[in-house]
Amino acid sequence: MQSISEIYKIGRGPSSSHTMAPESAVNTVRARFPEANGFRVTLFGSLALTGKGHCTDTVIRKCCEPFDCEVVFDCASPCDVHPNTMDIEVFRDGQLINKQRVYSVGGGSFQFEGEPLKEKDRVYPHTSFTEISRYCKKHNLRLWQYVGKYEGKEIFTYLDTVWQRMKRTVHEGLTTSGVLPGILGTKRRAQQLYNQKHIDESAQTRENRLVCSYAFATGEQNAAGGIIVTAPTCGACGVVPSVLLYMQETRSFSDEQIIKALAVGGIIGNLIKRNASISGAECGCQAEIGSACSMAAAALAELFEMGLGQIEYAAEVAMEHHLGLTCDPIAGLVQIPCIERNAVAAMRAINALSLANFLASTRKISFDVIVKTMYNTGKDLLSNYKETASGGLAKYYEIDAHMNK
Repeated sequence: MQSISEIYKIGRGPSSSHTMAPESAVNTVRARFPEANGFRVTLFGSLALTGKGHCTDTVIRKCCEPFDCEVVFDCASPCDVHPNTMDIEVFRDGQLINKQRVYSVGGGSFQFEGEPLKEKDRVYPHTSFTEISRYCKKHNLRLWQYVGKYEGKEIFTYLDTVWQRMKRTVHEGLTTSGVLPGILGTKRRAQQLYNQKHIDESAQTRENRLVCSYAFATGEQNAAGGIIVTAPTCGACGVVPSVLLYMQETRSFSDEQIIKALAVGGIIGNLIKRNASISGAECGCQAEIGSACSMAAAALAELFEMGLGQIEYAAEVAMEHHLGLTCDPIAGLVQIPCIERNAVAAMRAINALSLANFLASTRKISFDVIVKTMYNTGKDLLSNYKETASGGLAKYYEIDAHMNK
C-alpha cells in the first residue's frame, strides 16, 4: 500500500476525482512536454457526465494557460477500465506530439495508462486488516505505531499540517455565509446550525448540532472551491474533521492524540482504496461517505485507546450500514445530497464508536469482508447511481421548482 499521505491530500474542491486529479494529470503532462503550446482534453464517463457541475473543464483550461485547450465531453463512448477516464492530447504548432490516457481513480489520485504503480510508492507490505492486526499483535504495536514504523516520523509532521488545515477549513466555513456557486442556489447553513442554540438544549442535541455544523462547514467550503483535506475524497471531506474537532473541544484531546487518530483513520482509508475503491464513479457514494465514516469511526476508537478488535468493529459497522449508498449529485454539483451526507455520516461514526465500546466481542463480520462486499456491491450498482447525475435525486429533483425556496 501507498503512504497514507495519498489519503489525506490538501487541495481545492469541489471534487477530488473531477478537479484535483485532472488538474494534477494535466500539470504532469505539461511538465513532460514543455515545448507544447496547444492541448485537447477529452473527458469520458462520469468525468464527462458531471464535469460541468464539478468545474472539470474550468480547472483544465486554467492549467493550460496561456495556451488554448479544447475540452471535449464524450458522454457516449464506453469506459472499459475506469468510469473516470480522460485523454490528454499535446500539440506543438498544431501538430499532435503525444496522447496519453489517464484514469482518475479517486481521492485526487490518477494513473497513466500503461504506467503501473512505482515500487518506491509502495510503503506498507501488508494489504489487509487481518495481516496488519496479526503483525501489530505479534510486535505489540498500536496501529499508529505501525504507521510510524513504515513511514517514519515525517508522516506525523505531515498529519499535523493536515490537522491544522482541517481545523482552519471548519473555521472558514463557520464564519462564511451566503450562497454556494452553481445553478441550485444552495444556501450555506453551517453558521446558522452552529449558532442555533437553545437554553434547554440537551447534551445529545448539542453534540448533534455541533458535529453536524462542523461537517456542513467543511462540505460547504469544498463546494465553494475552498481549500480542504481529502478524507478520503473531497465529497466526503467533512466527516473525519467534524468528529475529531468535536472530541478535541469537548474532551480536551491534544493535537498529538488527534494526529495518532488520523494515522489510524488513514490506514483504514488505505485498505479500502487498495482492496476496493474510494471513487463514487466506480462504486457509488458508499465508497466515499462510507469510507469516510469508517475512517472516522476507527480514528475515534484510537482516540479513546480501544483495542484492535474494537477499532476493527467500529470501522466495519460504519461501512456496513452505508452499503448500497448511491452517488446522485443534483446537477453534478457536490452540494445536494453530498453536504448533508457528511453530517449524517459523522453522527453514524460516533454511533459506531459507541457500539464498538460495548459489542466488539460479538463481532461476526471482519473489516476485510465488508470492504470486499462494498466493492462488489458497487460493481453491481447501475451506472445511473455512480456519479453520473442521471439517476436518483439527480433525475427527479426539479431545479426550477426549488430555486426560490
